[in-house]
Amino acid sequence: MKNLRKTEKSDIFDWINTGNNHLKPLSDMKKFVLMFLCGTMILSGCGMSNTGKGSLIGSGAGAAIGAGLGYLIGKDGKGAAIGAAIGTAVGGGTGAIIGKKMDQKAEELAALENAQVETVEDVNGLKAIKVTFDSGILFDFNKATLKADAKRNLDKFAAEMADLPDTDITVLGHTDNVGSAEANQKVSDNRANAVSSYLQGKGIAKSRIVAEGHSYNDPVADNSTAEGRAQNRRVEIYISANENMIKAAENGTLQ
Repeated sequence: MKNLRKTEKSDIFDWINTGNNHLKPLSDMKKFVLMFLCGTMILSGCGMSNTGKGSLIGSGAGAAIGAGLGYLIGKDGKGAAIGAAIGTAVGGGTGAIIGKKMDQKAEELAALENAQVETVEDVNGLKAIKVTFDSGILFDFNKATLKADAKRNLDKFAAEMADLPDTDITVLGHTDNVGSAEANQKVSDNRANAVSSYLQGKGIAKSRIVAEGHSYNDPVADNSTAEGRAQNRRVEIYISANENMIKAAENGTLQ
């Protein structure tokens, strides 16, 4: 920690307003919230395990931090906010328990073929899981009908989720920027809904799933190159703790 230089406000605000982060210039209130979050994230990244991070995030201000993240990331006030905010702070022990559970599940999901698995934070500041599928693996170009291989991958995903029922599932469809905004929105919506419907058919309750298309609004690579466009054509599945899991972690019954 002692080697970290003092971060100037202008450094952060310049970063916020660059084209690479896909956000519009922020209000003073949003900037204040982000300054608070940046300090928390710097502390949480100093040589701590994922379980330790869950504990730190959960100490005292978990829900407030999570709400801030969802507010800043979600350009339209929805979608990018992963999970359902419970409205109260989550205790440190609870955050650690859920963090450990999500780490274990992420390790299991890492066996999925043609999928990238990583851990992220939800709107409550708790550990969550992000699974990214290349759209080329799931669908033919410009189509929203799942391929046979895609179904096998989603079968495995649904099976892995059988022992983690107290979670919410957010499915986001993304495209590259080729074609009109209207056409890409339709494709991304249809792909997110196709994945959602298939998972429901495999036993994941409809009430647990939110499916949305984000068109080409959230690129992860340069749309000016073929390689970048291929990376941007993707479906992301987020797994976050619901209120039942949080309560189970609080009372010590989460297995």
